[in-house]
Amino acid sequence: MFVNPNFSSNPSSLTQSPSKTANKIDVSLTSSIVSMTHKPRRRCDYYDLHKELIPYVEAWSWQKAIVKERKSLSENNEDFSDTLIILQHQPVYTLGTRSSEEYLNFDVKSPPFDLYRTERGGEVTYHGPGQLVMYPIINLKYHKMDLHWYLRALEEVVIRVLSETFSIDASRVDDLTGVWVGDQKLAAIGIRVSRWITYHGLALNVTTDITPFTQIVPCGIRDRQVGSIKGLLGENLSSNGRRAANNDHTDDCKLIDIAYKSLVREFCDVFQLDLQPKFSPFGAFHES
Repeated sequence: MFVNPNFSSNPSSLTQSPSKTANKIDVSLTSSIVSMTHKPRRRCDYYDLHKELIPYVEAWSWQKAIVKERKSLSENNEDFSDTLIILQHQPVYTLGTRSSEEYLNFDVKSPPFDLYRTERGGEVTYHGPGQLVMYPIINLKYHKMDLHWYLRALEEVVIRVLSETFSIDASRVDDLTGVWVGDQKLAAIGIRVSRWITYHGLALNVTTDITPFTQIVPCGIRDRQVGSIKGLLGENLSSNGRRAANNDHTDDCKLIDIAYKSLVREFCDVFQLDLQPKFSPFGAFHES
């Protein structure tokens, strides 16, 4: 355990109690994903903060409060809805349960940004502006009780977004979790599952500044790079000899909105969920 004040495994409390928020909740591969389409859609409480920069520690506390409430509901067979949170984070580095310090290219006593060790799987990663983070809190008992299936399903969401919305040919890489375009990783995935209820989730680099990734070995992979949708679109524009100003995808805010809408649409399709927009404890509400 790191002991410096910038590195913690215990999140501080929300300004507004996360447990009160939780109490408001109403009570394998592509082929296996597609096979779910005959099932009736389950409800999903939806917190849209995709335009907000939320401190990591607050979102972390919020997730854990929701999971605690969902466990209680599940024990009484009253867990009638899943949950989806989508947001951006203020700059932060996070590590998984067993992440190694050797993948940090800085002194842990003086990190460039806040640094947290979490209970998710995976190695170190960076979250920051321009990166859309999805936190699905899903009871796999109502979907498929298979963690490999769940990871592949999250990858499928991103692969569909990149293909259908941006005409980017993305893929999986054997023995590595995430979504790749060539040797560039565009989406990182790290999850925790407790009593078949998931939390943490995926992060997709949309307009993200890639520079902070140079301070770490992202996901512990030394021989590959990190990329973004904006970067890839820029490369395509340059190679096609077209001016960026003529492409709707070049405006950062517009690009975030396009990616966000596509992520939500594909997530609902892959997991066969119907969204129910909710207010968040951070005072923001957006209905898509």
